[in-house]
Amino acid sequence: MKRRDFLFSMAGAASILPLNRLTASKADTNTERYHISTGINEEERGSQRLSLERLRRWEELGYGMFIHYGMSTFDEKEHSLGDKPSTLYAPTDLNVEQWVKTAVEAGMRYIILTAKHSSGHCLWHSKYTDYHTGTSSDKTDVIAEFVKACAKYGIIPGLYYCSWDDHQPMGSQTPSYTEWGKMSSTEEYRRFQWNQVEELLTQYGKIGEMWIDIPGMLPRDYRHKLYNRIAELQPDALIVMNHGYGDGQNFDINYAWPSDVITIERWLPNSETKYVKWREIEGKRYYMPGEVCDPIGHEWFFLKGDDPRSDEELLGMYLVSRTRGANFLLNVPPDKTGQIPQMYVDALLRLRKNISLVTEKYRV
Repeated sequence: MKRRDFLFSMAGAASILPLNRLTASKADTNTERYHISTGINEEERGSQRLSLERLRRWEELGYGMFIHYGMSTFDEKEHSLGDKPSTLYAPTDLNVEQWVKTAVEAGMRYIILTAKHSSGHCLWHSKYTDYHTGTSSDKTDVIAEFVKACAKYGIIPGLYYCSWDDHQPMGSQTPSYTEWGKMSSTEEYRRFQWNQVEELLTQYGKIGEMWIDIPGMLPRDYRHKLYNRIAELQPDALIVMNHGYGDGQNFDINYAWPSDVITIERWLPNSETKYVKWREIEGKRYYMPGEVCDPIGHEWFFLKGDDPRSDEELLGMYLVSRTRGANFLLNVPPDKTGQIPQMYVDALLRLRKNISLVTEKYRV
C-alpha cells in the first residue's frame, strides 16, 4: 500500500492583508458556531501548549512558501533511496536569497525549508553524518543562508525534518522497504534524529515552525519527548507532526499526536464545517488550526516539465484554504541551478495580483 492510499484510509505583503483579515473573520465566525454547539467558551484557553493569541498570530500569517530542495532535486526521485554520492548534490548557481526574495514579492509571510528529506542528505553541516552539503559539490550551509536571508527580508523561517531516512536507517523499516502501516524506527535512529533536530534548533537562531514529516515512523512516547524537546529549544515555534492526506475532518492521534497544527496535504478543508479548530483529544480540548500544503505544479521537488498550475486553480486553492480557515503553504521548488525557475516566479506574481483583485472587489 502506497503512502497516499494508506493516509487516505486515515482519512510580508500588504496587498493580501485585507484578504487575510476578511478570511480570519469568517473563520472566527465558523469557529464560534462550533463553540456554541459544543458548549466551548471562546475565551477558554484549551489544553494546547501555545496560547490562543500565539496560534492566531500564526493564522494571521495566512500564506507561506514550502520549499522542497535537496538530493531529490538532483536524482529526480521524490523519495530518494539515499544511495547516490553526496557529490551528486551540485547546484550550479545556488541563490538562497532569491528563494526568500521571491516569497516576499509573492506576498508570503513565512517559509518552510526541507532541511532533510527521505534521502537523508542534509542541507546543513551535520556532525552526525557525512551525508550533507559540507561533503557535496557545493558546500554552502543552506540552512544558515536561508535563516540569514529570512532575517534580511523580514520573513519567518521554518524547517522541515523527515523521520524517514533511507541513507542511514539504522535498522528502521522505512516506507521504501515495507508497507506504510508496518514502518518503524529503531532506538539508534531516534537518537540520531534527536541530535540532528537539536543541531537545527540551536545553531541558527529563532525558528518559527518546526515540521516533522512521517511521524508514524516514531512511537508515540518518543514523539511526545521530541515535541517537548523542540518546545524547550524553541518555545515560540509551532510544532507540526504532519498528519498527511485528508480534508481536516479527522486527526489520527496514533500517527501524528502531539501537534500544534493539523496538516491538510494535497486536499482542501472540508466544506461542511467538519474542519474545526477545537478538537477533543483523550478528554481534553485543544485549539488546532489547519495548514493546507500543495505544490505549485504537481511535484514536491523540481522536475523538468512540471509546469505551474493554471492561474485560476492556484487562486482557487488559496481562496478555499483561507476562507475555510486554514493557512495556505504553497510548495515552490528550486531547480538544479539552485534557483526558483522563472515560470514559478511569474505564476506567483500573477497569483498575488489576482488575490489583490479579489480582495479589492469583496472587501468588507
